[in-house]
Amino acid sequence: MLLSKIIGNMKNIALKHNIKQAGLYLGLTFLLLFPSACEQSFLDTDPQGKQAGVVFWQNEGDATKAVNAMYANLRAWNNTAFAAIAVESIGSDDAEKGSTASDATFFNDYDNFSVGSGDGQLGSFWEGQYQNINYANQVLDNIPGISMDETLKARYLAEAKFVRAYSYFRLVRAFGDVPLRLKLPADASEYNLPRSPKAEVYAAIEKDLTEAAAVLPQSYGSSDIGRATKGAAMSLHAKVSMYQAKWQQVLDLTNQVIALGQYSLFNNFEQLFRIANENSSESVFEIQNELVPSNAAASNSQYSQVQGVRGVNGGGWGFNVPTKALADVFETGDPRKDATIIFRGETTPEGDAIASIGDNPMYNQKSYVPFSLFVSGFNEGAQQNIRVIRYADVLLMNAEAANELGNSTLALSSLEMVRARARGASKTILPKVTTTDKAALRTAIWNERHYELAMEFDRYFDVIRQGRGTEVFGPKGWKANKNEVWPVPQTEIDLSAGVLVQNPGY
Repeated sequence: MLLSKIIGNMKNIALKHNIKQAGLYLGLTFLLLFPSACEQSFLDTDPQGKQAGVVFWQNEGDATKAVNAMYANLRAWNNTAFAAIAVESIGSDDAEKGSTASDATFFNDYDNFSVGSGDGQLGSFWEGQYQNINYANQVLDNIPGISMDETLKARYLAEAKFVRAYSYFRLVRAFGDVPLRLKLPADASEYNLPRSPKAEVYAAIEKDLTEAAAVLPQSYGSSDIGRATKGAAMSLHAKVSMYQAKWQQVLDLTNQVIALGQYSLFNNFEQLFRIANENSSESVFEIQNELVPSNAAASNSQYSQVQGVRGVNGGGWGFNVPTKALADVFETGDPRKDATIIFRGETTPEGDAIASIGDNPMYNQKSYVPFSLFVSGFNEGAQQNIRVIRYADVLLMNAEAANELGNSTLALSSLEMVRARARGASKTILPKVTTTDKAALRTAIWNERHYELAMEFDRYFDVIRQGRGTEVFGPKGWKANKNEVWPVPQTEIDLSAGVLVQNPGY
């Protein structure tokens, strides 16, 4: 991959609780790679920060700013908006384009699996992940040389390994073999890397997460909420292992997360996704978003805005909407249906009356922000965090691994915890799963993942790793031995002068 596609766009936006601590400015990544190539006119540009990149990486404050900028990029457009919707959601049976019929029609090509390598969302998704990786590599290559508190230094390096692993996991699920860049390029010969086999990519991800979990703390003080923790590293590692069917490893890792004793299921499923309950007891890792008063540029998340209720009494663009198939799949009486889907004509639990007319019959309730929290001049819902890993997912991974290893007792116990929370005070709906037949219990666990994690950008790749792509997505046009991965962006192949090769069938 060429250097031009790995350079990040650093801004002075930090964690939700560290907004004022960062001071990086546009172009820092370029400066760090080519300090002697920069003319004074470039250095004279003065966006929000003041510090020149040529004197960066000098002290602990610089290290903190760099790590905060790494986290901030996780919420950027290419990571959380159109590209992520296209690559990680629309292909599933849970979601479709939404909005008006004529708007952003490229989403339909993902829905019916006719997308070609030239579609821009592929390139944006690829670029977003490699920007994250570049930020992480900047931290990993430069912070070791800074004289600073050694415990904090080790933690910062572990946080960077977590972020790098998270982005490589998103890449390997989407494209299979991808270029594996684990350090900054030393010279021009290292800019243009070929695709590494996905087994090597998975091995690198696991190494990063193992090393991160050994260093990261279980929790943080209030000023650092949102940073990667030991539980986050182990939970992501479990998910990575699940995608490789390493069931004993999945079981061991999820058992360790459960044994930490710091996570529990939030008692109200619908309220779990509201702003007031961000970073709750169920949160294992969330991308931190914020609406910063008087600073619309810093309030840059559009995750909620692009999926929000469109039109009358709305405030969003109306993309990535639930399908009728999703609405129909929930068991009778499962409250997660109404907590996952905003239906046209309803009044939300927060009191917003949704118009009975409009372009779309349904919207994603998990990304919803009450209209009373919208602020003029800011992206609607800019303050909505993105739930990446929840404890419910950990329990369901634990159940699936236990079942695959023949421990139906543990599998049923972990599964029941999730169903009991969904069941709530009513004991007449969502009966306990009691089967000990391995195949039947596997199906029950897969179904529970569907109900629990719907519209959280999980379903599409979950079905593929279960080997059910043809069964579930075949009617939409999905083809085996092709659509397990998306095409490599043609822009990247062109920039590489043919070093990158296309996935079969595209």
